[in-house]
Amino acid sequence: MNAIELCDVNKSYDSFSLNHVSFSVPKGCVVGLIGENGAGKSTTLKAILNLIRIDSGSILLFGKDHRQQEVAARENIGVVFEECEFPPYLNASEVSGVMKNIYRSWDNAAFSSYLKQFDLPVKKRVKEYSRGMKMKLSIAAALAHHPSLLILDEATSGLDPIVREEILDILREFIQTGENSILLSSHITTDLDKIADYITFIHDGRIMFHQPKDDLTDRLGILRCSREDLAKLAPGECIRCRQNAFGMEALVRDRAAARRKFPAAVIDPVTIEDIMLFYIRGEQI
Repeated sequence: MNAIELCDVNKSYDSFSLNHVSFSVPKGCVVGLIGENGAGKSTTLKAILNLIRIDSGSILLFGKDHRQQEVAARENIGVVFEECEFPPYLNASEVSGVMKNIYRSWDNAAFSSYLKQFDLPVKKRVKEYSRGMKMKLSIAAALAHHPSLLILDEATSGLDPIVREEILDILREFIQTGENSILLSSHITTDLDKIADYITFIHDGRIMFHQPKDDLTDRLGILRCSREDLAKLAPGECIRCRQNAFGMEALVRDRAAARRKFPAAVIDPVTIEDIMLFYIRGEQI
């Protein structure tokens, strides 16, 4: 069973719309949702959480309609937004008092354990926390009611590399059981290079691809060549291309095949960021 399944989801605003959005978050997997600012990442997450009403399509959480089973589904989901949602005058102990009235399965002992693990002071008020501490507090609260699905919206944005790596370690631990799932929206693609099993790329409200990360990074490549060599690629071999000061760059579907065709050319591996930039800034041939 998929933890999340979107099928042909549409939502229209005056200046933006989600168009036929379909992808899934398999059980036991981390799905990275990428796209530039304004591409539709946050809108998609709000639709999943039923914070906005979709115009058409379907969203299933744990195999059930996200609206009909909203209360039951939310009990099983931990949510972390980019900004800490807790009132700034509360301390961590008081946060626990609030959360136990929201989740039937709230586990104060687990929350206290996470506070200790994350080295978070219990009596210090939220407004006195650093950004990294606020994010770890949010994650502790998201985990303390024992969800099987985490949804995170830019959870590592604006954090220094040390804190980001701490948070990735927390997420790795959460996913180790094979029963839990994570949907992680982020524009820090290096984090997704480290942790994601699948990458879902949304651009201008449309899903450009939803594929296993290793298939993308192991198979695709960047061919650096002349325009004449670029013309030798068969239809479908090149996904996108772009020109730079030294010639042409092409995002090719099969790095090994391109190396056989152009043995003297430079063909580099790709990162998730490379792929996203080619799709956004590159041209089709």
